[in-house]
Amino acid sequence: MLSSVDVNRYARQLLEARALSQTLPPLSAAASLSVEEAYQITHRIMSLRSARGEQLVGRKIEFSNRKVWQCFGLDEALHGPIWAPLFASTVRDAEDNTGVQSLAGAMQPRIEPEIVFGLGKTPAPDADLQTIADCIDWMAHGIEITDCPYPGWQFNAVDAIAAFGLHGTLIIGQRVNLNRSARANLATLLSAASVSLSCSGDEIFTLRAAGFGSDVFGSPVHALLQLHRQLCAEPQFPPLAAGDIVATGSWTNPFAVEPGQTWTTAFSALSLPGMSIGFV
Repeated sequence: MLSSVDVNRYARQLLEARALSQTLPPLSAAASLSVEEAYQITHRIMSLRSARGEQLVGRKIEFSNRKVWQCFGLDEALHGPIWAPLFASTVRDAEDNTGVQSLAGAMQPRIEPEIVFGLGKTPAPDADLQTIADCIDWMAHGIEITDCPYPGWQFNAVDAIAAFGLHGTLIIGQRVNLNRSARANLATLLSAASVSLSCSGDEIFTLRAAGFGSDVFGSPVHALLQLHRQLCAEPQFPPLAAGDIVATGSWTNPFAVEPGQTWTTAFSALSLPGMSIGFV
């Protein structure tokens, strides 16, 4: 059992590593941590960040796409997606679905295209797929820039949970309001959609990856429901609520990003604009 002293120590080590842009050995290299203990570290980090004035705005889901697990060097099986808190300091909107993102201070950054939901209602504890969809007020395309404090992206699930769910920055594109009809068919619509991810460093764009909504736990709406159920089973954390933002996980493999590159996305079978983000 991890002591409260150790929980606090690990939380402060991770916060310091992020503040100084320094890597550190995986926590699991020094201690055998359970998933529950990793979330204790998450809880302590949330408390420390809130105490210094940061605003919790939602959650990020990671590892909702089983096809990309092999990219992360995980040494243990995951039984489902993991989650991490989103604070206002690392979430921003991209006007006209374009933007410029600085990589200053980022540790081994990678790019992930995903779908982001904004909740208009608080889900009931016993919500099912349709009732969780009815709680979604808007959806948007999101670009997640992941950030890894562990050398060479080598870690296991508990390390990822403790290290902010590998969250770096979430860039949100145009927010599309959803009516009742759209919400009724949203899980199926997103499951059938696909996204392409392309990169340019010299004005020639190269397709790097394509992915499907069905790869994200069956559909991003399924991933949202799984997150809701996880939080309901963890009463030490606040449940999902109206106003929350939820990033539901990558549709493609993650790719390293560098200054000077521009990355673009485009959807098929989904009336949602892609994004173009340049990195400096």
